[in-house]
Amino acid sequence: MNLQRQIKKDLTAAIKARDEKKKDALRVILGEFDRLDKKELSDDEIIKILKKLMKSERETLEQKGEGEDSEFIKVIENYLPKMATEDEIAAWINRNIDFSQFKNKIQAMGLIMKHFGASAEGNLVKKIIQRM
Repeated sequence: MNLQRQIKKDLTAAIKARDEKKKDALRVILGEFDRLDKKELSDDEIIKILKKLMKSERETLEQKGEGEDSEFIKVIENYLPKMATEDEIAAWINRNIDFSQFKNKIQAMGLIMKHFGASAEGNLVKKIIQRM
């Protein structure tokens, strides 16, 4: 089952369970999907949208001075792939990347991101590379 159908199914369940916070969060997510011209989105497209929503929510919380994750972020995280840890990324880079092949370390980003895909945040990978 793809993510889009799963989110719609979870919305129905949240409505039946009278879980207002989850229902509201899922409606915001589905609203973002509806803003696009396509009816059916791939899981990769959905993950990009979810990451964008999560980043926006975190920035809003930061501006308000609220450091903790909101219920909205917790709902989004349920649909995102498990993120690779900093240690996992660094270990993979050490085993698989020869920086001498590149003019500068950042040029290796493409290979690293291709391997990790949606399970690694680009800014984190960049930070790890710069420390190496």
